[in-house]
Amino acid sequence: MDNIYIEYIFKVTPKEPATEILIAELGGLGFESFVENEEGVAAYIQKNDWNPSILEGVFVLTSDEFEITYSHKEITQVNWNEEWEKNFEPIQVNNEVSIRAPFHENPNLAYDIVIEPKMSFGTGHHETTHMMIQHLLALDVTDKKVLDMGCGTGILAIFAEMKGAKPIDAIDIDNWCYINSLENVERNNCKHITAYEGDVALLANKKYDIIIANINRNILLKDMQAYVNSLNDNGVLLLSGFYQEDIPVIDKEVSAYNLKLDTVIERNNWVAVKYLK
Repeated sequence: MDNIYIEYIFKVTPKEPATEILIAELGGLGFESFVENEEGVAAYIQKNDWNPSILEGVFVLTSDEFEITYSHKEITQVNWNEEWEKNFEPIQVNNEVSIRAPFHENPNLAYDIVIEPKMSFGTGHHETTHMMIQHLLALDVTDKKVLDMGCGTGILAIFAEMKGAKPIDAIDIDNWCYINSLENVERNNCKHITAYEGDVALLANKKYDIIIANINRNILLKDMQAYVNSLNDNGVLLLSGFYQEDIPVIDKEVSAYNLKLDTVIERNNWVAVKYLK
């Protein structure tokens, strides 16, 4: 028998970071998949896992910072590939990197990353992922040991391997992200990436030449000491997931560990920063 799904259509203003927060909260309630669009996001949950009051505890819906409206309806079976095809456009970074779903045509750039994001964050469409790829493009990562912290889809770990990094650890606290990373690592024929489900505690006694952390400001600040402790001398720390106006508080924390700010990339008020140890 076909699965019955409940489809929610959320219109979100401003779209970021509210959509990212909303997806995280809904994922914890059993929503299985999300399709982002220009106005917000569509979210899907099986009817057997749904109840009429399921959204009552979703914090972001009550926030004064965002305006979020929604409607829902019952639908029969979802062709996920069709949904992605309607809403997930392939993108390119610096005319060197293509990021696409399996059903998109390969544009034959220097690097081709195939991602099926499911409900994980990090398709390259978000400014922070896009800028992190720009940072990695500018770096020589050959044979460097790399950490992708908060890896989401695994896209940054995958790109690091394509550029010659090894070995690479990809860590995310979310089970969906961990599973999605495993799938995308296999899809891109990567051989040097190990995915882990967990948090910063996994970094104990580990050392890296390059640490990538595309998370959010508060987690970055909380976990900064662990990142610095795990970074080799002369290592590179790439941080994103915050806004231009957050740079001073981030810089104050990182500078306390004697790391030096090297490069800032800005895109639609989001930033990605490079520090040197």
